Amino acid sequence: MKNILEKTISEFVAEDYRTAQIFKNHKIDFCCKGNRSIAEASESRKLDVNKLLAEIESAKQDKPSNTTELKNWPLDLLTDYIEKMHHRYVVEQIPILKQYLNRLCHVHGEHHPELFEIKEEFDFSAEELSNHLKKEELILFPHIKKMVKAIANKEELESPPFGSVENPVQLMMDEHSVEGDRFARISELSNNYTPPSDGCNTYHVAFSLLRAFEEDLHLHIHLENNIMFPRSIELEKQLMLVSI
Repeated sequence: MKNILEKTISEFVAEDYRTAQIFKNHKIDFCCKGNRSIAEASESRKLDVNKLLAEIESAKQDKPSNTTELKNWPLDLLTDYIEKMHHRYVVEQIPILKQYLNRLCHVHGEHHPELFEIKEEFDFSAEELSNHLKKEELILFPHIKKMVKAIANKEELESPPFGSVENPVQLMMDEHSVEGDRFARISELSNNYTPPSDGCNTYHVAFSLLRAFEEDLHLHIHLENNIMFPRSIELEKQLMLVSI
């Protein structure tokens, strides 16, 4: 049995999403950099690992999270859920946020020049995320569904042009890390999405929407990095055994 201090952040969150809030509270990245052990993460943040573990256990006593149950869903259903819940959210929110950020820069940019950098970072993210979602929807997700079907029907599956599923998975995880870092920068520039004292109602709404976008992105990345991708790699290994 793995020593609990060697257990990774992603394993804690994949088992029970209620623990994610504890890591958020301590600014520990559980989605893009969740492959660190809890001991490593505690040391990097200069935290008492025993106190952190106690907080995690306490969080598990809270009302159950619906998200926690997603780890048990069939992979094809999970891909549909992510696409309909998170991909659509990204697509719908991008033009709304762009409009708000353009307005903020126009009205408040003279006194708050950091708004221009926030807008620039978000514009980069919007473009990259749009391309990222297309790659998942057109390449990776359909292949995962084909693997699920092949296992269910005890069929062999023709090798995809990208080789092992680990190849697109690693590419997606690398792109996730870029977006995670980008939103960490946006959070820093916006003082953790805190409007300044002279911020108007538009300022408050825009920063609230940005915070919600980042939170959804964290959950989105968690579901893929910590649940979907590892299970997809294991599914491919099962298919290889079937074909022998």
